[in-house]
Amino acid sequence: MCVTAVESRPPGALGTSSTSSSRGQRPFGARVKAFVALTKPRIIELLLITTVPVMFLAEQGVPDLKLVLITCLGGYLSAGGANALNMWYDRDIDALMDRTSQRPLVTGMVSPAECLVFGISLAVISTLLFGFAVNWLSAWLSLGALLFYVVVYTMILKRRTSQNIVWGGIAGCLPVLIGWSSVTDSMSWAPVILFLVMFFWTPPHYWPLSMKVKEDYARVGVPMLPVIASNKVVARQIVVYSWLMVGVSLLLTPLGYTGWFYTVVALLSGGFWLWEAHGLQNRAKAEVTGGKLKEMRLFHWSITYVSLLFVAVAVDPFLR
Repeated sequence: MCVTAVESRPPGALGTSSTSSSRGQRPFGARVKAFVALTKPRIIELLLITTVPVMFLAEQGVPDLKLVLITCLGGYLSAGGANALNMWYDRDIDALMDRTSQRPLVTGMVSPAECLVFGISLAVISTLLFGFAVNWLSAWLSLGALLFYVVVYTMILKRRTSQNIVWGGIAGCLPVLIGWSSVTDSMSWAPVILFLVMFFWTPPHYWPLSMKVKEDYARVGVPMLPVIASNKVVARQIVVYSWLMVGVSLLLTPLGYTGWFYTVVALLSGGFWLWEAHGLQNRAKAEVTGGKLKEMRLFHWSITYVSLLFVAVAVDPFLR
């Protein structure tokens, strides 16, 4: 389903009365925190969780620790640059959404020009760091993830289609490939399978949160699926993607990349995920609304699930 964002505006077209007045008072410490906030550190933590364990799988043991540190630093800078550029482009709608109303560009702690230069600088530095300190395959994958998130998701899909997070989520899947390529300077079916796990994970991870804050998205005309579809439809889609995710996650073992430990973790954590997903669907079918819908239970579990699964990816080589 594809719709056009209501009252779509050019980036930065909206302003707030508080931003201009706050620019005169910008303490150094607060400014440093603001620039760190532009990188969205909590989101990047999740990206690194999917990068480092794949390096253990690729090495079938402990990878070179210097390589791990450089890959993590490059990944942080790249994702941070993408997030900063996302905030630069979305500053107009961020000013109108409750969950983003305190972002640095909205409060005026960072100017749009500063944010743009900061984001581009991180993109350049991270690409060169990967290229010269890791390998150029990882560098191009990192740059590709950044450009996909900023251009394809933020600028093209987000305000135009309810499938924005489905295809835009590809950017968040690429760190899996980067983790593998940083060790091997090549590709294999193992990272491709984990890429697909993250691809099918992203919609049922993000849609429950979107259900919770759909009024925010509706206010600014961003057609997230929960904005333009009923809870029943969204929950049904969540269940479909959840089954695909769990099914794909189990392919690593028959293909010989993992053993019993990963399989057990994938089955137990995936089974609990499906229990939660079907529970949400049942509540949506019963037309439960408000807090009783408990959509955030699946959102919070989704973070735990991906953490457990990728820890199992890292630990499994030592138990085979």
